[in-house]
Amino acid sequence: MATDPLTGALVRERAVRKRSRWLALAVIGVGFAAVVTALTAINVALPSAQNEMHFTNADRQWVVTAYTLAFGSLLLAGGRLVDLFGQKTTFLVGLFGFAAVSAVGGASVSFGMLVAGRALQGGFAALLVPAAISLLSTTFTDPKERARAFGIFGAIATAGGAIGLLIGGALTEYLSWRWTLYANVIFAGVAFVGGAVVLTGHTSPTKPRLDVPGVLLSSAGMFSLVYGFGNAATNSWANPATWGFLVAGAALLALFALWMGRAANPLLPPRIVLNRNRAGAYVATLFAAFCMFATFFLLTYYLQGTLNFSPLTTGLAFLPISASLVLASNLSTIVLLPRVGPRPLVPAGLALAAGGSVWLAQLGPHTDYTEGVLGPLVLIGLGLGSVIAPSLNAGTYGVARQDAGEAAATVTVGQQLGASISTSLLNTIFATAVASYLVTHAFAGQEANGLALAYGYDTAFWWTAVIAASGAIIAALLFRPGLLFQPASPVKR
Repeated sequence: MATDPLTGALVRERAVRKRSRWLALAVIGVGFAAVVTALTAINVALPSAQNEMHFTNADRQWVVTAYTLAFGSLLLAGGRLVDLFGQKTTFLVGLFGFAAVSAVGGASVSFGMLVAGRALQGGFAALLVPAAISLLSTTFTDPKERARAFGIFGAIATAGGAIGLLIGGALTEYLSWRWTLYANVIFAGVAFVGGAVVLTGHTSPTKPRLDVPGVLLSSAGMFSLVYGFGNAATNSWANPATWGFLVAGAALLALFALWMGRAANPLLPPRIVLNRNRAGAYVATLFAAFCMFATFFLLTYYLQGTLNFSPLTTGLAFLPISASLVLASNLSTIVLLPRVGPRPLVPAGLALAAGGSVWLAQLGPHTDYTEGVLGPLVLIGLGLGSVIAPSLNAGTYGVARQDAGEAAATVTVGQQLGASISTSLLNTIFATAVASYLVTHAFAGQEANGLALAYGYDTAFWWTAVIAASGAIIAALLFRPGLLFQPASPVKR
């Protein structure tokens, strides 16, 4: 029987579109990998950078926090710019700027220049990431394809952090810590070329106006909040600036919430966050990011400082969490989420991560890697992989096209805020616990120092476990029972 030429043409066109979607996912994934590896690779390089530039232990957190501070503060504004100027344009601009400032950061001649370069990286990442997630959410609309795409993307978002530690370790050991920044130029350059050729993107049918008061309130509020936690590590919790910034941040974010209900063109339309599944996803990513970056930050120093691992060996030591994150991301998004929905899945993942943190809270000054680190890493990876990928899917599911960029930004705000608070808060808790132990124990010497450091790590991991468990309870209360579905109205309570 002869094939209808029109039918054959339609089949070929669909096949081409399908291939182009997966090529687009590859490009988006490479671009997003640049952001994720930049967030964690510097952790392994920090001891080497600290030795070369002679900055203090209290200051070292700012190399990490400057990135997440700018990133988190500007994400909502970046999401709205995606909706204003189009997904492809903002994605490419974000990639170009990210590559340029990564080169500047790698060439730093002072601590201030390094921190400034990291902050600028975060600013351009605030454009790049909402554009990437928005592209993904509008490119894959078929439920089965969407599940696979978000499973792959979720694996990059979660395991990419651990892979960044391996890349950072290898580059630091064999080249220089500066190459942890120069490598981003390669990632972003490849994604820029691929994006210019492959991506089409979508332009919102209605052009929202930029809500300037909303941008100022949200950016200033998140900046103040994260800066307050960071200042606690540098100048103590009793410092007036610490409480001043924390109170100012909370007040500004409260004003932002009030303004969103009154603004004609709000930066964050209430219809986005009033959906319980999306609200649950945003909160879950905050707690998951807190737990993940606590694990990366604290264990990096434990492995290098206590167990005397080299930077490369430290990166290799994190491979088990990468494998378990990839496995859990795909299993949870492709197999479990379509069958049980997010409500049982995400809280269970946070509970697993809390259990892994409790396990890590048993570390001693001579705990072997296979005895006390390997098992918790696998458990935390399985838990967080079951949280982040499903939350990325739930946080962008069912939004109108004109809100795609802002929904993508909002689901990432929680992640970046969690990372920022985790690094600054736990650095403070760790330093305070170590100092307290040394003061309350009369004996001196190397043994006391080792016990004090172990006490600091254990205290910080106990706090991580409590916070992750709290996140599990909150997520269980927020998520709706049942499967994800397309809401019939703009607001679904």
